[in-house]
Amino acid sequence: MQYETLLTAKEGMLGIITLNRPQAMNALSSKLVTELISALNEFEKDDEVRCLVITGSERAFSAGADIKEMSAMTAVQMTMTGHFFPLWDKVGRYPKPIVGALSGYVLGGGLELAMSLDVLVASETTQLGQPEIDIGVMPGGGGTQRLTRAVGKAKAMEMILTGKRIGAEEAKTLGLVSRVVPKEAYLEEAKKIANEISSKSPVAIRLAKMAVNKAFEMGLSEGLDFEREVFYLLFSSEDKVEGMKAFTEKRKPEFKGK
Repeated sequence: MQYETLLTAKEGMLGIITLNRPQAMNALSSKLVTELISALNEFEKDDEVRCLVITGSERAFSAGADIKEMSAMTAVQMTMTGHFFPLWDKVGRYPKPIVGALSGYVLGGGLELAMSLDVLVASETTQLGQPEIDIGVMPGGGGTQRLTRAVGKAKAMEMILTGKRIGAEEAKTLGLVSRVVPKEAYLEEAKKIANEISSKSPVAIRLAKMAVNKAFEMGLSEGLDFEREVFYLLFSSEDKVEGMKAFTEKRKPEFKGK
């Protein structure tokens, strides 16, 4: 499909989505959000795609919500339209793994989008923050919840209440991103990780992602029960048979996602 605010491509088993509003530093307009949900739906239905990469430009992954668009909206309009909240629901429940390739500004809604993804690779130029407080509001797309879970209460409070940004290396130290690489390598590194994920059993990957996400929603006892259930479930898959057979035969497995 052709989009106005996105570029999409398939590279082997990868689906690549590039946010493409350079004139607005990839600000999350309602048009971009609608198109991003559509692109995610298309890749979800494509059985050849096992993992996604979402990126922006070297200058900005996304500088946040489109403030010009939001400034005229009332509370009722925000409630009735949902604005970009359907995107958080879509990404948060997406069955296939998504690797984020970050560079430059990752702010506000852009950081909230990034934190909804599964693995984050950042260029050394990346700046991450929740500056909503500077315009008289607060994070509303999961920032108060996901950032706190990622970096802890004290650092989340500091970032959210002051609007302070952090750099890529500090984000890595805090556990907010997985890897930091030179700016010329961040997208290729993200694709490398995504290709590695794609080589594994799609069934096991999907259930493992689900189990990790449940760790943020359940208590330890309930989480362990869920993990055990999906672990047992995998023993009924063809991929389990192939994986273990390949291991004993000392060869590379050929997973079918069944």
